[in-house]
Amino acid sequence: MPDHPRRWAALAVLSLTLVAVTLDNSVLNTALPSLAHGLHATTSDLQWITDAYTLVFAAALILAGSLGARLGSRRALIGGLLVFGGGSAVAALSDTPEQLIAWRAVMGLGAAFVMPATLAIITRIFPPAERPKAFAAWSAAAGIGVLIGPVTGGALLEHYSWSSAFWINVPLVAGALVAVLYLVPAVPVVRTGRLDVPGALLSTAAVALLVDFVIQAPTRGWTAATGLAELGAAVVLSVAFVVWQLRASSPLVRLDLFANRTFLLAALSLAVVFFVLFGTLFELSQYLQLVHGYSPLVAGLGAMPFAVAMAATSATSALLSKRLGVRWTLVLGLSLAVVGLLSLSTTAVDTAFWQIAGGTAVIGLGMGMMMAPASLQISGSVPAEYGSMAGALNSVIRELGGVLGIAVLGTVVSSAYRGDPGLVLPDADLPAAHAAAAAMPPADAQRVLSAADAAFTSAMDRGALVAAGIALLMAVAVAVVRPAAPVPPVPAAEDAPAGAVPVPQPA
Repeated sequence: MPDHPRRWAALAVLSLTLVAVTLDNSVLNTALPSLAHGLHATTSDLQWITDAYTLVFAAALILAGSLGARLGSRRALIGGLLVFGGGSAVAALSDTPEQLIAWRAVMGLGAAFVMPATLAIITRIFPPAERPKAFAAWSAAAGIGVLIGPVTGGALLEHYSWSSAFWINVPLVAGALVAVLYLVPAVPVVRTGRLDVPGALLSTAAVALLVDFVIQAPTRGWTAATGLAELGAAVVLSVAFVVWQLRASSPLVRLDLFANRTFLLAALSLAVVFFVLFGTLFELSQYLQLVHGYSPLVAGLGAMPFAVAMAATSATSALLSKRLGVRWTLVLGLSLAVVGLLSLSTTAVDTAFWQIAGGTAVIGLGMGMMMAPASLQISGSVPAEYGSMAGALNSVIRELGGVLGIAVLGTVVSSAYRGDPGLVLPDADLPAAHAAAAAMPPADAQRVLSAADAAFTSAMDRGALVAAGIALLMAVAVAVVRPAAPVPPVPAAEDAPAGAVPVPQPA
């Protein structure tokens, strides 16, 4: 389709929709203590309130991307926003944890249609020469939505109840819908044969089981029989999905893309950087609120160095990748993440806020410069009309990376914490130790808190070292693996054969 005359205004609108759906989870994390009190929610309830969104979102992404391409990306975007916004409004009125869990799942379903649609529309309305800049803006919006959530949540909870964490989505979505209707153009519907229903069912079930295994593993143990059975089922379904996709006439996902080393390394780099981001922020939030005793608002400000640094480098990532190339831009971004994580691995109980902010800012610099090139590499590997499929893959990769980051680094930190010989209450995690100390005489409370804070800080440092090691290995892999042949120019949608999906062959 021709370049749209208002494409930059449309990009601003698409970025707003992305901020709206990514803001939600990080706002909710800040509201969990208020939620526990307001709905009399147990720890298990709180976990499912958080995880229901992630589980449905991740599981539905591939199917949502395929349906969105057939319905039209703009229609999918509008429908997803309506479901997400409506689910948010009803969630705010929930009276029980079970009601809130159900509506969080509905919100996840809406978000699954939004994210692939935004990428698909950007790919269609921008010419190839402008896509790096457009993807840079999109990437900044995706990250900033996650990172400003804690600050927004803290500010809301200073004055309002837990329901404000959901009401905030309503005006955001309403504004985005009006702007989409006026500024975002419709893109042609993709007709590539019948919907791959078996592939959709297999992929949805496999991703759902895998995500649930990762989410539940820190609680029930990585070797628990239920979890291993779930993991085994996910592996079997994944193999069945791959076999089916290789045989299907109109596959849901072009698996031959993963034979291209450039595509594969870009996908893995994106997964690793979200692994680092979500895992680090999860632990850092507890450190700032419990060890340092900051309020939710002040603790939320701890994420701002990420956001500011990431926005700065996202804005210049197109220029940087043009000068260095995608490969070395990814290496530089991952290397900066390693430096920031190594800085955080030296954190002590009394480390000043500005020192922590410095470490997180360096991670943000690295993340900002690599998100857009990696996303562009993934979406640029297919013709523009297959942008929804590429957008869904991009989102699944990011989501799985984030879920694994929280689960794996959370397990590393939890194991190191409980294994600390200096703990006074070895069976209590950090929040439980602080709660128990509140009911003790001052001298005993101080002894419990000092031991627990020191143990958690040491464990958090170990988690940062593990994350740094993973990011370093990824940087080395990107640096030493010979890239595949350059991706050929993407044909215009109207010129491409209906079923053709040219895929670059590995070098």
